[in-house]
Amino acid sequence: MNLQFSYGFSANGWTAQTDLATHVADMIEQLLLTAPGERVNRPTFGTGTGQLVFAGISDSLAAAQQQIIQASLQQWLSDLIKVQAVTVTSEDSTLNIVVQYIILQTQQQQTQQVSFGVTA
Repeated sequence: MNLQFSYGFSANGWTAQTDLATHVADMIEQLLLTAPGERVNRPTFGTGTGQLVFAGISDSLAAAQQQIIQASLQQWLSDLIKVQAVTVTSEDSTLNIVVQYIILQTQQQQTQQVSFGVTA
């Protein structure tokens, strides 16, 4: 069952569902936005990327975060996706993340882009 994120209800009052590609993209976003220690029963879940809004964004921070994101995706989503590449770049006060992956069930190649920080 692929639950819709954020949680909601369908027109008939049941839990809303979504397609597999959207569900996987939502799971990647949740992983990026969750800080380690935030989930009580899964203390290592997350990357802490959302907290970097308050950090000084630099090239070295981007490189370190790239490794953290890659490892987290492999740890938590390896049963659903095969990560091909994770690219993290910093521009001014914005951290740009691009995740390229293949959904294992459908062999669909996907690219997801997320930006954190101050955008113009």
